[in-house]
Amino acid sequence: MMARNKGARRHGLILRAAGATAAAAAMLAAHPAGAQAPLPAPAELHASATLSASLNLAWVLVGGFLVMFMQLGFAMLETGFTRAKNAVNTMAMNLVIYPIGLVGFWLTGYALMMGGVSQWPSLGTSGIPSRELSISIGGHPFGLIGAHKFVLLSVSHDPGSLAMFLFAAVFMDTAATVPTGAMAERWKFSAFFLYGLFMSMFLYPLYGNWVWGGGWLAQMGVNLGLGHGHVDFAGSSVVHMTGGVTALAGAMVLGPRIGKFRRDGAIGALPGHNLPMAMAGTLILAFGWFGFNAGSTLAASDARIGVIAANTMLASAAGALAALLYLWQRYAKPDVAMACNGLLGGLVAITAPCAFVTPAAAVLIGAIAGLLVVAAVLTLERRLRVDDPVGAIAVHGVCGAWGALALGLFADGSYGDGWNGVRGPVRGLLFGDPGQFVAQLIGVSVNAIVVFALALAFFVLLERTIGNRVAAEVEWTGLDALEMGSDAYPHV
Repeated sequence: MMARNKGARRHGLILRAAGATAAAAAMLAAHPAGAQAPLPAPAELHASATLSASLNLAWVLVGGFLVMFMQLGFAMLETGFTRAKNAVNTMAMNLVIYPIGLVGFWLTGYALMMGGVSQWPSLGTSGIPSRELSISIGGHPFGLIGAHKFVLLSVSHDPGSLAMFLFAAVFMDTAATVPTGAMAERWKFSAFFLYGLFMSMFLYPLYGNWVWGGGWLAQMGVNLGLGHGHVDFAGSSVVHMTGGVTALAGAMVLGPRIGKFRRDGAIGALPGHNLPMAMAGTLILAFGWFGFNAGSTLAASDARIGVIAANTMLASAAGALAALLYLWQRYAKPDVAMACNGLLGGLVAITAPCAFVTPAAAVLIGAIAGLLVVAAVLTLERRLRVDDPVGAIAVHGVCGAWGALALGLFADGSYGDGWNGVRGPVRGLLFGDPGQFVAQLIGVSVNAIVVFALALAFFVLLERTIGNRVAAEVEWTGLDALEMGSDAYPHV
């Protein structure tokens, strides 16, 4: 998502300059040498700019609508991977996190994340009231958190800003949804409700500001000479790793489901009740991901959307096949559930570098992500004894980190001139810029440390106050009957 403050402004100017150059070339070609080409009237230029901004606005909104539709995909995936006695509860968390997240993000989240952004050039919006709280080190400002646009009061009549709120809000909701899978089948609904407010009002906006709101991770290029600062095109680290790391902290505090890890060391099988539902949810997510990645150009006029869409599709396919073929070869049976997670792992991994790499690199990134999903699921379960019913920590946390690092390796210098206020395109380690990889490594490390620590502190606080987990009787009987008072399959 190109909410990059100075970088976004520079990028917008570059796009406009490129358009002006192309227009001048076309005019010269259309007139013989020495002839004077008529200059476009100011009214025509204004009309063209207005049309471009309107198309870009529609593009951002459609991308946001597709990402919102992914909520259904998450609901079906997680519900299919859990047991029938908890189907209503799992589906309800995926439903309720949406309104909780939107209201929380509207109250404080958007302001903390994007309060320092003063314009959206591709949407024709400039001069937005903004404020970023920062500290000065060595004469360089390092942004810490936004401090404007609370409850959207200062931008309530600006279409561009409101479109960006919608777009940013559905990204936030994706991150907030991840722990509902990892903590399913034993999470108290009241604790979940408070978590939704914490995630949308503070935790996600904090790291999001540092990368997308003009904060200090984005400024490492300008201030420290580390590439273009931490770069994340559409959210491998900002969205997915944040969700996955939060899910890990929550699952550790919550503990495993009853019967998962036995006293004799055996691991109990607690299979989901509807694999076809999970598969359908996976395909919905794959479809919505085009809005996630291609929509993050914030401009229909950016031809890079073709590269982004192709890379997104190829990485997902490579991830699915890598996971499927590896387990098929190892256990002589094709594991379709793991293929679903491999596909999603490929999507998560390509989300950060999708605009900066070639299709061949996208296939490699996706294939590695598919294998990482398998390795991470087995490690979390067998070595760390962390119970994640749907594999969300592996898919989003591990593959999110890999995607951010992959950008620092494979960005080929064909895109991103002026990103985060740094001249020249984005290049990774393999294309001559080791500083970019260092910036990516710092960004991933900060997420793993800060987000995990804050999430862990929150869940521990909940544990000591209202408690995170339902009673054993509720878990044995099923959360649908005793926690929700509903039954997903009353006649079965």
